[in-house]
Amino acid sequence: MTIMKIGTKLTLRYLFATTLLVVAVFAVLETLLFPRTGYDMLTILNVKLLIIWVLSFTLLFVIGYFMARSVLKPVSKIIKQVEDITASNLSKRVEIDNQNDEIAELAETFNGTLDHLEKSFEAQKMFISNVSHELRTPMAALIAELELSLHKERSNEDYKKVVENALADAHSIEKLSTGLMDLAKASYNAKQISMSSVRLDEVLLDASAMVMKAHGDYNVDLIFGNDTDDYSMVTITGNEYLLRTAFVNLIENNCKFSSDRSSKVQISFSKGKVFVRFSDTGIGISDKDMEHLFEPFYRGENRNFSMGHGIGMALVDRIVKLHKCTITVDSRRGQGTVFTLAFEHI
Repeated sequence: MTIMKIGTKLTLRYLFATTLLVVAVFAVLETLLFPRTGYDMLTILNVKLLIIWVLSFTLLFVIGYFMARSVLKPVSKIIKQVEDITASNLSKRVEIDNQNDEIAELAETFNGTLDHLEKSFEAQKMFISNVSHELRTPMAALIAELELSLHKERSNEDYKKVVENALADAHSIEKLSTGLMDLAKASYNAKQISMSSVRLDEVLLDASAMVMKAHGDYNVDLIFGNDTDDYSMVTITGNEYLLRTAFVNLIENNCKFSSDRSSKVQISFSKGKVFVRFSDTGIGISDKDMEHLFEPFYRGENRNFSMGHGIGMALVDRIVKLHKCTITVDSRRGQGTVFTLAFEHI
């Protein structure tokens, strides 16, 4: 990290010196310009006041000039260093010797802004790199399949197989692009997202129906843990589309990593909270993968068990944070995984 050193000076000593000098000037003028007898006191008073005004103004101007230079000097240094900072050298920071003045607070605030900018730029670079990599694989496979089919004549069955493979690659690209758009929406500021009253039981029904329609071999067992006619107990303030997206991802995650392709979803409420649990009896998640579970594009030890792009769990995490709820994960290798979401109901 490049260090830019900024020195700041206290101005209290100048204020103190100014006070002493003004008092001294007045004392000297009092002695020299106020004789006891022999002068017209009114004339002398006018002269004295004029001289005192001129000398005081001059003295205050000179001292104020040096005080201003002392105060603004570190600000000028900060400005010069800031002009040298670009997107390619965001690692530069400002170091402050004196931690007890306003200049130090300014530099610390600027350093904090640079920290956020550097993290954002690094995340953006990583995101673009990962997206490029994920898109390149299905696109390359699609192009290869089509080019190979043009090289020689094939039977109708061969052409059908080529079309099926190309369609599978196209679906993979579509799913990736949809996931990226949802990830972008979930990255918005909470104030930019429309929120309304949402019944979680209805969203879960929609999500489970969507999963089973898209995957004929998936099975979702939806269980309501409490019986009540008060729908407010399962109603929260949220965005229905994003919640449905998160639930679909969790259900699909349960199903695709389970040998029986099933997910058990349970909704219950207690003490002002609504709990939604997504459980399976699948292969589980290792401790190492658990540490990176919500990182975008991370593919753990289970990558060979099922296809994916590593977007789903990162998307779930961002949606959960937008809705200010908590998510806990309990997983055991070879026994299964349970995701528990806790919402504040209205």
